[in-house]
Amino acid sequence: MLAPLPPLCLSGGVTDSLALVQSSLAAAEAARQRGDVAGERHYLEQLVAADPANPEFINRLGLQALRSGDAARAQGLFRQAVERDPAAIPLLMNLATACRAAGDDAAERAALDAALALDRRYFPVLLRKAELEERAGKPSDAAIAWNAVIEIGKQIADPAPVVTQAIARGRDYLSRHAQDVAVRYDALFGADRDQDPDMRRFNRCLDVTLGLRRTYQNECHGLYFPFLPADEFFAARHFPWFAELESATADIRREALALVADPGDALRPYVQMDAGTPPSKWSDLDGNLNWGACFLWEYGQPNAAVLDRCPATAAALARTPLAPIPGKAPSAFFSILRAGAHIPPHTGVTNTRAIIHLPLVVPTGCSFRVGGETRAWEEGVAFAFDDTIEHEAINPTDQDRIILIFDVWNPHLSAAEQAALVTLFANQI
Repeated sequence: MLAPLPPLCLSGGVTDSLALVQSSLAAAEAARQRGDVAGERHYLEQLVAADPANPEFINRLGLQALRSGDAARAQGLFRQAVERDPAAIPLLMNLATACRAAGDDAAERAALDAALALDRRYFPVLLRKAELEERAGKPSDAAIAWNAVIEIGKQIADPAPVVTQAIARGRDYLSRHAQDVAVRYDALFGADRDQDPDMRRFNRCLDVTLGLRRTYQNECHGLYFPFLPADEFFAARHFPWFAELESATADIRREALALVADPGDALRPYVQMDAGTPPSKWSDLDGNLNWGACFLWEYGQPNAAVLDRCPATAAALARTPLAPIPGKAPSAFFSILRAGAHIPPHTGVTNTRAIIHLPLVVPTGCSFRVGGETRAWEEGVAFAFDDTIEHEAINPTDQDRIILIFDVWNPHLSAAEQAALVTLFANQI
């Protein structure tokens, strides 16, 4: 037989009341330690009966019910505790735990949402919400919840292992979710949608939505022209003269190879830093021919010696809309990236121009990234890109890569804007 607790009178002397509560809690804990489930419940129930408005006592009784496997009773008790202290997030989490044990997803969700309404950044609740939505088979809601776990978790200084593990779980889920959604999008829009140039921006929209790529912005180290589209690769339709340029590829390649074989003083390092420049990502290319250039035009000035040796190339360039900006443009050169060389990620000077690549000699394996899109150069296939978006080039092969590079106006500039820019550059102080 359990010895009944003496009647509790918490409105009496404070010292006596505290002593009585402490002794009762101690008796309940002792019963729990020895596995006396009925005894623990007996002492806790008497505490609740003596002070039914005390959420701590009700919560303790709820925890006892939960440990005993009575999830339904625990739910009811935690609800009572929450009613008495609706701003206590731990009580709401206990309620959510009981709801989970009872298999009541809707009630668990309601309890977690109530806790998040009190603190949207409370990590344990965010984690529980993500687990719930994943378990409940609600992929979109789970993706949102796991993303919140990742974003808040990354902001926690010196995170505990449970936080880093949760972030890893979230990233894994988002990766799998993106793959699943990508499959559904392929079924909806066609697996070959990347072949349609008119769908390029929409396809990138899907990629960003799925978290498969990030959006890169212009980073100009000189003049920035507002409101121009920040596109990585310009659509080929903006350059109707590409076909004529590409038709001259064989002659241009022949001249480039002859020039590279016997460059004289035409070939020089593309990267030449001023003396005293501190080490940087450019140090490996500084002053050497791992990235070399033979200039046909440089900052608006023709290099007659090279142009004379490359008449087919000179004629092909003359048929393109080179931007005539005194002291600035055009620039045109053969770019030689030696075997094993890497041009590190960087951005250019101004988004008022488009950079043209005509690949001439491209060993298999070379690649070129602009923003979130990586392409393999194809010999004789020209393309245009915005060099104020981060880009890099890699030649991991044992052969040199050669490309004709030159600049033209950004195709989104009007004729009036182009003329105004020429005047601006010509009169800069």
